[in-house]
This record gives sequence, structure tokens and C-alpha cells, in this order.
Amino acid sequence: MSKKDQSDKPSESKVNPLMEKIVSLAKRRGFIFQSSEIYGGINSIYDYGPLGVELKNNVKKEWWKAMVQMRNNVEGLDSGILMHPKIWEASGHLAGFTDPLVDCKKCKRRFRADHLLEAKGLKPDFRPASFSEEGIDCPECGGELTNVRDFNLMFKTFMGALEESSAEIYLRPETAQGIYVNFPNVLNSSRQKLPFGIAQIGKAFRNEITPGNFTFRMREFEQMEMQFFVNPKEADKWFEYWQEQRLNWYLDLGVNKDKLKFRKHASDELAHYAKAAMDVEYDFPFDQRELEGIHNRGEWDLSRHQKFSGKDLQYQDQENKEKFTPYIIETSGGVDRCTLMFLLNAYTEVDTRSGDEDAKHETEVVLKLDKRLAPIKVAILPLSKKLEKDAMPLYEEIRKSYMCQYDDAGSIGKRYRRQDEIGTPYCVTFDFDSVEDKKVTVRDRDTMAQERIAISELKDYLTEKFC
Repeated sequence: MSKKDQSDKPSESKVNPLMEKIVSLAKRRGFIFQSSEIYGGINSIYDYGPLGVELKNNVKKEWWKAMVQMRNNVEGLDSGILMHPKIWEASGHLAGFTDPLVDCKKCKRRFRADHLLEAKGLKPDFRPASFSEEGIDCPECGGELTNVRDFNLMFKTFMGALEESSAEIYLRPETAQGIYVNFPNVLNSSRQKLPFGIAQIGKAFRNEITPGNFTFRMREFEQMEMQFFVNPKEADKWFEYWQEQRLNWYLDLGVNKDKLKFRKHASDELAHYAKAAMDVEYDFPFDQRELEGIHNRGEWDLSRHQKFSGKDLQYQDQENKEKFTPYIIETSGGVDRCTLMFLLNAYTEVDTRSGDEDAKHETEVVLKLDKRLAPIKVAILPLSKKLEKDAMPLYEEIRKSYMCQYDDAGSIGKRYRRQDEIGTPYCVTFDFDSVEDKKVTVRDRDTMAQERIAISELKDYLTEKFC
């Protein structure tokens, strides 16, 4: 995550109209709920509902397919959330993974010091002896602010029966370190040679002071990261390669190319370990923000873990008879913000008047998700509840191959609109004629075209559509 992204302020006080619609749709249709809602909720933690978990799993499935399944030089991993505390000392998280904070002595509110300084036109890394000397008071009550103190973003807990310093352990703030410490294990067990990568999807935890913008920045979130180990001489080439690969993944899944762009990190915002960094950014309703980072991390990670563990993490190139510490090209994206982006990108409002100016104005919401991401692939819609006996066997057959819904409540028009709103690509209407002619009507979400298909040919028809 870039320094720019870490210091972004939340915009909850001025919620964008589109974000309001997305948040409403997410709850109403079972995509995303506020966590612990019946107890008043817990700030910046969200639960994925029946449709949300399907969408999120599909995002992860497509990432894994592109990054692991379709490549012979990337291996998968699932490392532990709890790891040896020495790892976070080696990685620099214990010393440097902090936010600068100040407290109001009057109202006790807490603020990011760099945000307050930027608002006054001062450099965010400036540490005044006293904020009052700079004319900066509490933005809420005008009270005097304390001096700056650094607040570590890692969640701390204890392992074992005793809560003492020797038992301290941390919830991981990123998944990458689990990959680095397993570098020799994966290298030896998979018999890979450089260049090769290790990919992982998993939960991470950061005690963010300024989370916000729905699921864009949370305290508990999921990452999908790949660390690609290369000869230092080839690092620049692979850095360029992975930029292209990751941008194309988003475009292939239907993301509006006009809303995507690369942003190169300036030298003064590079992380201390980085040789180069590039963000894939998306034009969110609240700002242009990072979706994913592609970084040349140099040899920092492996050399640090080698130093702190005492284990040899260098690579022996048998062909060229040389031994070196590999450079790492990282691709790091957030599953949650990526899922949010796909919802925003797919959200479409359609005027249902069909050119009749005198008709009542109605707007229908259609989630034009790529078919691979859609939570529900097919909806079986019997025209009448009386057809359940004949339509249910079709539903039971289709659900063996696809996530499917059976809906017989309300008019067929209302049912179409419900499916459009959750992004279902195909609706299959089973009517009274279907009992006799053994055919059903298939409606396409995007074109609204309808085809009469023999029930015996429906599985092949859908296979062709989803291939």
C-alpha cells in the first residue's frame, strides 16, 4: 500500500450519491452487511451475505486462475495468520508500521497528525514541538492538541495462558511475509527455478485510524498477493511484465478502461525497501484510488529474514554457477476493494420507458457483471406456482453446474428486475407451453433478447454461453 493511500482521508461526511446507492443495494440484496448490526455494528468491519460471498469468491477464483492455474511458474500458498513475532521485527513492521497521532486535551478526539498538517499546507512529516504554535487546534472543539506520538497499526494479542510480554503475538498486517519465510520450502518442494512466484489469498488486519468509504478500507480485510522471485539482472523486465498482466486482468473482466490508470510512485513516496512502484488506480466515486500495487522490492525482504533468522535464503543458480539474493516483484491487491470496484463498475441504471415520453418514468438497476463474476448464473422462473412440479426438476438439474435461483414470487416482470439487480446473466422462464413442447424461454440480461430453447439442449446452450 502506498504512502498516498495510507494517508487518504475518509469521506464519510460527504457520501457520494452512487456510493449511497451501492451501500443500499448491497444490504437490500444480500451482498454486504454491517458486521454485528443487531448490536449497533462495529466500525469498518463488514460481513458478506449470500450474494456477496459468491461475488467475492468469484473474484478470488478468477485471480487464482489467472495467477496460478494458468501458469507453470507460480505456486500457491496459505500461510498462518499468526506467525513468529520475530518476523515483524525483521520486516520493519514493529518499528515503522505506524500512524502519527495527536489527541485533543479537551474533547479527547484522536486525529492523524499528517492530515492536520496537510490541511494547513505543511509537510505531513513535519513534527512541530507544539501544534498550537503552528495555529492548529482541534478541528472538532478548538481545544489544544497533544504532541505527536506514533501508533502501531498491528493488532496485538497473546499466545498461551499468560498475558505477558513474552507471549505477545500479532495478527498479520499483510500476507506477503508468510510468502517470504516460506521461500525455501516452496522452492525445494516444487523444484521450481528462478524466475518463479508464490501466490496467496488471505485475511490481514490493520488497526486503521481513518478507515472508511464502505469496504474500500477496513480493519479486517482480504488480500490477493503474488511475490515473483527473479535474478536482480532481470528485475526491470519482470516489473514491466507484471504491470501489463495485472492491468489486462481487470480489462478482461469488463472494467471500464477509461476509469483505470497507472500511477508511478515519486521518489519521495517510495517505501524504504522499494526500488520502484506502480499503482493500478480506479476512478472511484470518492476519488481516484489504488486497486493494486506492483512493486520492485529489491532484495530487502529475503535479506532481512536471512539476517534475523540466521538461515541461508540465497538462490543457487546451477546453470550460471552463481549465488545471489533474489529480487522480488510484488503484485498486491485487496479482495474487498476489488469486489467493491466490480460492483461500482457494473452498476447501471436503465430507463424503462422504452421511448414512450408519456409513460411513467421508472429506473431499473442492472448489475452488468462479467458472467464469470456474477453471483447467480441462472434463474429458473416458473410462470405460475402451479408449474412447480414440472419446473423444479429443471432447477435441480441446472444447479448441479451453476449457482442457480428458483423464483416463483410476483409477476414475471418483477422477477426479471430482481435478477437484473443482482447481475444474473440468464433467466429461464418455464411456462404452461413448456409442459407440452418441452421448451423454455431464455432471457439475456444485457440484450434482453429472448430465445426459445429445448429443455434437452439447455445445458449445452448455457455451457456455450459461459465458456
